[in-house]
Amino acid sequence: MSTIPQIPATLIPGDGIGPEIVAATVQILDALGSPFLWDTQHAGVAGVTHCGSPLPLETLDSIRKTKLALKGPLTTPIGGGFRSSNVGLREEFQLFSNVRPVRTIVPGRFENIDLVLVRENLGGFYVAHEYYIAVDNDPKAVAVSTGVNTRDACKRIARFAFEYAVKNGRKKITVIHKANILKALSGIFLDAAREIAAEYEGRVQMNDMIVDACAMQLVLNPWQFDMLLCTNLFGDILSDELAGLVGGLGMAPGANFGDDTAIFEAVHGSAPDIAGQGVANPISLLLASGLMLEHVGLSVLAHRLRVAIDETLNVDQIRTRDLKGTASTIQFSDAVVRRLKIN
Repeated sequence: MSTIPQIPATLIPGDGIGPEIVAATVQILDALGSPFLWDTQHAGVAGVTHCGSPLPLETLDSIRKTKLALKGPLTTPIGGGFRSSNVGLREEFQLFSNVRPVRTIVPGRFENIDLVLVRENLGGFYVAHEYYIAVDNDPKAVAVSTGVNTRDACKRIARFAFEYAVKNGRKKITVIHKANILKALSGIFLDAAREIAAEYEGRVQMNDMIVDACAMQLVLNPWQFDMLLCTNLFGDILSDELAGLVGGLGMAPGANFGDDTAIFEAVHGSAPDIAGQGVANPISLLLASGLMLEHVGLSVLAHRLRVAIDETLNVDQIRTRDLKGTASTIQFSDAVVRRLKIN
């Protein structure tokens, strides 16, 4: 067996259940031959605790050096506190594309789901450029949120999506928008996508759908879709719906790509209600690490990992409680390691 080179990468355990699922993922990657040489750093609440900042300079410097990171979930305070570290990382490294594939692994309500959502990561309302306007004695009488999309950014994400389709054998991209109401902010996204689609005519089909209609159709007939191309906020919402088609957020990975940096992540939150109990499902982060392996050219290892996860779930019937099983995080990761050794 050839030696697997160790590729330098930043590891961010994150908050809540993050350290538990990151530990499980590292254990399983070690069983694959330890393909990454980790530099462990902090962000989110852990960043504040350890370094006094939700995005410590040490973490940013590490990612600048490695240009590659695997990240556990980061807590974002609701309503107040510091701004999302996830958004901050995307902006800092210009990670303009968010890719969230979903695939049926465990039989459930929807069978044979195989979809990919590509989301513009840096514009729109989701970046949370907000402020209050005081009226009389109320400093928060009016809340204002601004969204900005540029034609260049919209064309860039559209080209990324069509190139992804070509490289991965995808046949159709559905562009999701609200151009009937948000004629400028959403209209520019749709126009840019149509412009880029013309360059791929005969190779990748394109259609478009209003976001609320798409949300309904994903429940009624998800098999009509192959890829979804979304603006930032719509992509955030619909990607959770896609995860629901395959068993929940614990089954869906995420990847963020810039021109020279990539960060891979679990798409779910930090789940503080179950943190420390040892029952978290690590599959989202495991699948994200599979995307990371593919990104660095280790597709064979990524395939082995996915097969081991599939067989652990469906042959060995070992599942965490969110999948109606009884296995702990450690029991599940140990079972995946056993599968890797068998295969």
